[in-house]
Formats: sequence, structure tokens, C-alpha cells
Amino acid sequence: MPPSPQPPVRRAKDNERPLLEDIRLLGRILGDVIREQEGVAVYELVERIRKLSVAFRRDADREADRALKSLLKSLSGDEAVRVIRAFTYFSHLANLAEDRHHIRRRPVHERAGDTQEGSVEVALARLRWAGINARTVSQTLAHAYLSPVLTAHPTEVQRKSILDAERDIARMLTERDEIRARALPRDTLAPKELAANEAQMRARVQQLWQTRLLRFSKLTVHDEIETALSYYEATFLREIPKLYAQLEQELGQHPVASFLRMGQWIGGDRDGNPNVSAETLEYALRRQCEVALRYYLTELFWLGSELSLSAMLVQVTPAMRALADASPDTNEHRRDEPYRRAVTGMYSRLAATLKAFTGGEAARHAVPPQNPYLRAEEFWPTCARSGTRCWPGTARRWRSSGCAR
Repeated sequence: MPPSPQPPVRRAKDNERPLLEDIRLLGRILGDVIREQEGVAVYELVERIRKLSVAFRRDADREADRALKSLLKSLSGDEAVRVIRAFTYFSHLANLAEDRHHIRRRPVHERAGDTQEGSVEVALARLRWAGINARTVSQTLAHAYLSPVLTAHPTEVQRKSILDAERDIARMLTERDEIRARALPRDTLAPKELAANEAQMRARVQQLWQTRLLRFSKLTVHDEIETALSYYEATFLREIPKLYAQLEQELGQHPVASFLRMGQWIGGDRDGNPNVSAETLEYALRRQCEVALRYYLTELFWLGSELSLSAMLVQVTPAMRALADASPDTNEHRRDEPYRRAVTGMYSRLAATLKAFTGGEAARHAVPPQNPYLRAEEFWPTCARSGTRCWPGTARRWRSSGCAR
């Protein structure tokens, strides 16, 4: 007797339940916002269109198809705009839920020993199966250069305000998972935390509904530059170091060269765009420099907050002691903290570099900015020479990896 197909079907539905719950939550919040902001009549119109669409698509209901077409043709201009905005935002929110579910499922597969297509683990496993060892991979990467290039187009319609709000909603979906994961049986705090999370999410959805979807004017070249840089701040500057860290872990003692360099031609393209000039190229380079330096400054600030180690309690390498002694930080409270004094000195030099290259000011100053770096190679000199023993433990792994690249 063949096995029953029912258990796999149930497992599939169980796997999808968190996704369905997120979509229903976001749909309910959006519906509440539409009812509050536009009135019951608009909400009921959107709901009627939704139900007719579901009946036609799911059940092939021809009567629903005819009713839907008739209803859509009868809409006024204002009604059509409201309906379009409602379904556009629902699509955006559903996409956020699907993205979160994909991320949510990844550790489940990893804990079960499954590998996912497109992962570093799968790529390196295939190389091993082909007889290519870790040393060969390391040597190949040392001579490799991979540069994903960001482009822009003047017809880009997504607004940064929309993208920022949606990123925040995605963060709140992650937060809901974390609340549920740490909740205890009969937990009385978790429902309050989930309610507070939903209230914040509702505020963001309301913001979306009250924000224009489209621009009134075309993007300028400066706008395109800023839009591209926002992806560095939201993704690349934090995720690329994680990719390197994973490769370093997989390749063991073999070094991983900096083979991945993001690129972009926005502001400097010469494809006939009459708005691109020497001024836009200079602006693009200055802003790219500023985004990178401010990211490094922030990382150094957090690194310094972690490195409270006292020379009276830990051994300090000669290279690190020399870097600390060269620092302009003479604060008595940090006299026995060579790591913090070294970071403070690096921060002051990097702040001076920011000022010299971009005219910008760093947000914090333990000591005045001075002695700017003239080349990127000067930024991480002593640490590179003294090796992994220079920065201890977690601080080295999680903070210096981004700066060192």
C-alpha cells in the first residue's frame, strides 16, 4: 500500500503558516488604515474587488470575472486611484512578508543539514567535489576582481521615503519573530511586546498611505547618486564583510583577498546624458568618500566602546603599544587602555580625512581631528602588521572586519 500523501501536505502548510500570518497581519493593518483614512465606502469597494479577484483566480468563477470587469469600468478617476494605491501597497507589504519568510526558513534548513542553492557553502562544496581545494580557491581569489555595478535610470519611480518605511516594516517583522522566539509558556510580557510592535507597524503603514507613491518631477543626477548610496548604507557596507567572514571560516587558515569591490557609474557616465558633467562626477566621488568614511567612523566608535581592556590585566603586543603611544589621546581615564587610545587616535585621523576630502565634520570628537590619512593603506597599518592577536576576540571579528576591507 503506497504511503499517504497527506503528511507532506500538512508539513508544507505548517511551513507556510508564519508567512500567511504575516500577510494577514499586514493586510488587516492596511485595511484598517484605508477605512480610517478614506472611509468605509472605499474600504468596502477595495474588499469587493479583492474578493471577486480571488473568486475568479482561485475558482475560475466566470460570473466573478464579469462582475469584476463591470465594477472596474464603473470606477471614477478618484476611486481608481484609491484602488490602485490599495493594491499596490498590499503587493509591497506581501513582498516584505515573503522576503522575511525566506530569511526565516534559511536557519531551519541549515539546522536540518540542508544546503540552499546560491549559498557560499554550496558553491565551495561543488568546488571540493570538482577536486579544487581551499588553497587553490584562496590563490584564485587573490587574483580575482568582481565588481557588481549599480546603475540608475531617470525613469526610476520608487521614492526613498517609501523604501525607508518599508525597510522599517521589514525590521518590525523580524522583531515579531524574535519576540515569539524568546516568549515563555504563559508569557504575559510577549503579548504586550507584540501589541507595541503592531502599533509601530500601523504607524508606518499609515505613513505609507499618506505618502505619494510617485514623484512630481524627474530625478536629477544628484538624486540618482543619493539613491544609490542609500543601498550602501542599508546593505553593502554591512553585508559584504559578512560574506568575507563566511569565506574566511570556510577556507580555514587560507587568506581571503579583497576581491569584491562595488562599483557604480552614476554621476560620471558618458553615454550622452547632458546633465552629467565634471561637477556631478566630483559630487559623486565626494559623496561616496563621505559615506565610506562616516561608516568607518561609526565602526571605530563602537569598537572603542568595546575595547576597555586594561594593560594591567592583558598582554599588549609591541605593535599595539606603539599605535597607542602615537595617539594624541592623553585622557587620564584611558591611560591604561591602549586599545581605546589607539582607536581614538585612528578616529581623530579619520575625522581629519573626512574634513580634508569632503569638508564634513565627524559626529564625535574625543580629541580634535588631526593628521589625516593620505592613502587608504595607512588606515589599518599596525593592526595588519601585528596580525589577529592585535585585536582581541569578538571586537576584532565583528568590528575590524568591515574596516579592514
